[in-house]
Amino acid sequence: MSDVALTAEVLLEHEVGLHARPSVKLTKLAKTFRSRIDVSPGPDGPWIDAKSIVKVMAARAPKGTVLHFRAAGEDARAALDALMALVRNDFETGAAGEAE
Repeated sequence: MSDVALTAEVLLEHEVGLHARPSVKLTKLAKTFRSRIDVSPGPDGPWIDAKSIVKVMAARAPKGTVLHFRAAGEDARAALDALMALVRNDFETGAAGEAE
């Protein structure tokens, strides 16, 4: 159940890559989920806690990187779906996300 990690990957197409604003949006969204969520610029790691702004920014993933996500917990699927959508939408969260 919560021990099983789900995975997903998405192409990072944001012009500046995973820098300040995209990192903040990613970690802010990740923190809304109870599951453990990790992100990596490669399929074999290094895995980074997606809820840590310092660690995510330190990854410095450039445009064109395939971001790999893994999540384990009760809302892992929802977490991965939301994070994939955020990256695919170029880190635009829309009206609902901005209202928080």
